[in-house]
Amino acid sequence: MTDIRPLLRDTYAVQYGDRRLQFHWLAGRVAGRKARIHVYPNGMVEVETPENATLSQAKQALLQRAGWVARHLGDIEDRQAAKREREYVSGETIFYLGRRHVLKVIPASDQQYVKMVRGQLQVTTLDTSPKAIKSRLTRWYRKRAREVFAGRLLAVSARLPWIEATPPWSMRVMATQWGSCSPAGKVLLNPHLVKTPTLCIDYVILHELCHLQEHNHSANFYRLLKRVMPDWEKAKTRLDALSELYLNE
Repeated sequence: MTDIRPLLRDTYAVQYGDRRLQFHWLAGRVAGRKARIHVYPNGMVEVETPENATLSQAKQALLQRAGWVARHLGDIEDRQAAKREREYVSGETIFYLGRRHVLKVIPASDQQYVKMVRGQLQVTTLDTSPKAIKSRLTRWYRKRAREVFAGRLLAVSARLPWIEATPPWSMRVMATQWGSCSPAGKVLLNPHLVKTPTLCIDYVILHELCHLQEHNHSANFYRLLKRVMPDWEKAKTRLDALSELYLNE
């Protein structure tokens, strides 16, 4: 499961200077002796610890990296403050496959289409209300996502020796995940993912397909992911950095 942010769990906290760092604790999620710290794009912090670790040890692990966590949280707060709620009017930035396009709303009584033209995403329509523009863009994104995801699933699956045929898949808008893989092997992808670079799409798909071999986030899982995508951490960092913008409807 590739998360946009962690699911809600019991919340704990540590004090770092004048800042209170809240976090979610996942015990028994890592092999070896070291804890892992995650800072998600919405500002939620997750601490994964080895089996038999105590809450006190989880807090200590967070305090050891509190400076790094605080810097990330500060960057997230700055980005959220700068993010403008979308109005669906000409001039706004629209993302597709990691590239920025300028939204151009064109009133017309005889044409209804959405297309990319020289850096613009043009919506030609009779109804130019924000609600109508959002609806047309949503349909356009889903159509594009279906085409892009089908192609990337085919390409990525062909690289994996444990995949005999392209697995079944579908799309669903999810608030907390970029993708998931069911125990039966069905892949679920968030259509917002089509706004991200192809590298990030491949990372999410590979992450989910690796779960067909390793059904958790153990050390074996990450070794497998590293083997099939050596630069997966680069892709994840790029995805996390702009998640607020990709998910901004």
